[in-house]
Amino acid sequence: MLTKLHIQKASGEIELFSSDKLRQSLTRSGADKKIIDLIVDEIEEWLITQVKRTKGDKVGEQEDVVSVPSKKIYSMAFSLLRKKTISNAARYKLKSAMMEMGPTGHPFEHFIGEIYRSLGFETEVGITLQGQCVTHEVDVIATKKNHQRFIECKYYQSTGKNANVQVPLYIRSRVDDIINKRKTNPDFKGYSFSGGVVTNTRFTLDAEQYGKCSGLHLLSWDYPKGEGLREIIDRERIFPVTSLSNLTKVHKKTLMDKGVVSCPQLTRDPSLLNLLNLDKRRRAKVLEEARDLT
Repeated sequence: MLTKLHIQKASGEIELFSSDKLRQSLTRSGADKKIIDLIVDEIEEWLITQVKRTKGDKVGEQEDVVSVPSKKIYSMAFSLLRKKTISNAARYKLKSAMMEMGPTGHPFEHFIGEIYRSLGFETEVGITLQGQCVTHEVDVIATKKNHQRFIECKYYQSTGKNANVQVPLYIRSRVDDIINKRKTNPDFKGYSFSGGVVTNTRFTLDAEQYGKCSGLHLLSWDYPKGEGLREIIDRERIFPVTSLSNLTKVHKKTLMDKGVVSCPQLTRDPSLLNLLNLDKRRRAKVLEEARDLT
């Protein structure tokens, strides 16, 4: 019956519902297999009910096709998972947690600074640099040994919005202007330089192709394959504070406005929670969840 069920993704794309894909997404949260099986079974039962309610008893006919927003399925899966295990639910909601870092891109810039720091770089965020021709505001400067990378962050609040080829084209010209100036600076003698673009969603195929061809380091939700933002966050345990279910949206915004964007920042310095005036019990729960994620 569910072979007739379609889902509509945030991009507007329609595809067949797949229990296997749902299971894979839940598996990435680290939840126990028994819990995953229970959730998948419950969602499948709910979907069957939706099909019957929409199409009546003739759901077996070829023309009877029902479409359900993927967001609705995701919300239900998250709700069921959270009842079982909060930390796994936080991992499962990582993509939506990234969307909660808006509406401005500033928290995302600081978050990418934390990402690169976890990868062994020294980082600076929001720095204005003189190029050979004009000045440029650089979102993140990442330095390791004698190499420096100038990174532009492209933040979108919709998973259906992708960074097209115009983004790396523009960044390549800015980076070249900065590099041409830095090469003349004796303070950077012996340094090599590169540019990068990071987005919380995805790049279009031509954007990826131009990035490879021009030497720009592109990083998106799932690019490069196996080393995308999702994999790095999960591997390095650099979850954003928006992943924490024990904080309200107001709490999260207060932290992000002060540059506190990741769970490791809280575990390294719990006094940062003083910004929120939490009672002792709530504070302990937030720290426990943050430590579980990191």
